[in-house]
Amino acid sequence: MLRKVFMAQDPGRTRLRFAARAVVGIGLAVAVCGLAGHSLVGAVTGGLAALLALFTVTDPTVRGQALTTALLPAVGLPVLALAAGLHDRPTARDLAFLAVVGAGVYARRWGPRGHSLGVFAFMTFFVAQFLHATTDRLPELSAAVVLSVLTAAGVRFGLWCYERGRPSVPQPAAPGGTGLRRVTTRQAVQATAGAGFALVVGQAVSGERWYWAVGAAWWIFVNTTSRGETLVRGFRRVLGTVIGIGLGLPLVAPLHGAAVPTAALLAVCVFGIFYTAAVSYTWMMLWVTLLAELLYGLLGVFTPGLLALRIAETAVGALGAGLAVLLVLPVTTHAITHAWIERALRCVHACTAEAAARLAGAPDADPAPRVAELEQLLGRVRLSVAPLVHPLNPMAGRRRRARRVLALLDDCAREVRGLVAVAADPEASHDARLAAACWRVETAVEALTGGDARDLAAHPAHTPATEPALAHLHGLERALAELAAPLRTPPGARLADA
Repeated sequence: MLRKVFMAQDPGRTRLRFAARAVVGIGLAVAVCGLAGHSLVGAVTGGLAALLALFTVTDPTVRGQALTTALLPAVGLPVLALAAGLHDRPTARDLAFLAVVGAGVYARRWGPRGHSLGVFAFMTFFVAQFLHATTDRLPELSAAVVLSVLTAAGVRFGLWCYERGRPSVPQPAAPGGTGLRRVTTRQAVQATAGAGFALVVGQAVSGERWYWAVGAAWWIFVNTTSRGETLVRGFRRVLGTVIGIGLGLPLVAPLHGAAVPTAALLAVCVFGIFYTAAVSYTWMMLWVTLLAELLYGLLGVFTPGLLALRIAETAVGALGAGLAVLLVLPVTTHAITHAWIERALRCVHACTAEAAARLAGAPDADPAPRVAELEQLLGRVRLSVAPLVHPLNPMAGRRRRARRVLALLDDCAREVRGLVAVAADPEASHDARLAAACWRVETAVEALTGGDARDLAAHPAHTPATEPALAHLHGLERALAELAAPLRTPPGARLADA
């Protein structure tokens, strides 16, 4: 786990910039709230709003990110008013919270913007419970949200917009469908059911901190699409929380809420959350737990008993999410993995075709965006296959085959990147053998995604090629041919049964 976090590749230092900008943006947002005369509760609200604005907005273009950021207060302020207004009416408050959960997950059907707005709406209601927001505090908290989002936007789009000028990378949409066949619709029902279980049991555990269980159930559903992904994420959330509490108790308790050292450690936690989010959910949850402990110390309510309660509520939320994905409209791991692998293979073909066209002299052929799309799709494949390759998976044969599939897909990606690098060379010339090699790649992809993968095993080995583009194409063919073995399944079985 340590190696995964600290030795993971960071092309262009993107994760480092992402984390450093978050520290600057959130720090400035809290400072602005302080200069505006807000109380500690208002400053905490503003800091959390800035964190969400910098973390959850993931539109593929800078312009889209700016529009989504501008819409955050329009969604968050009505939810904040609703939560504050229902503070003393528990039944109505609970029903409203569950409605926000369902709507927030359902909004994912509209892509990254719907996802961002749904997360912001949920977290606004959650923060209102965290800070015991009432209507008399509503003007201050609303002003803190607006000021902090504006400050975060100023840092992201003005002071440090490292994304400007880079090609946009659209995030792959979840598998589609209609009605209850749509994954986002099924997940909305699952999340509402899981959050309902967490709310009821969480209140039985603690009438004051019950919202922790609902928050745990919610975040387990974020960025997952299948039953297996959700269960693995729940395990990692509990693990990260336990480790974070174990580290935080001796670290936070001696501070007694002292402002300066607490602020310094909060900055470290923010950096850790943003830097590790892309590579390890366990580590991200460790930093989130430490941040929550520091905030409770700052608010003067930190105790060892509170930490034990957090573990219990997190476990309740994870149990609620697990029961929901197993019993309520389950989305199988195999079905989702099948869809992502097929899309990744088709993207391999598209990358190859664009590169071949570029080498043939087509001026408008540009394989670079396809390569970026392939990286996104492979990330989704890894996430979907994670339950199959997890060490706790008792089916060793299936685990080995799934790892083989991942390794061969990585080989495909490496050959595609090499081919695209050759195509980008202005001195690279077209070789007549490229057309034949690209046709064979197309045939291989069709066999794997829609035909009979067993036909690939009969393809003869090609003689070594000295021309770089052909060498990469032959390497791609070999990887696709080898994929036939782990993907070969009995008639009627899904592609991803491996």
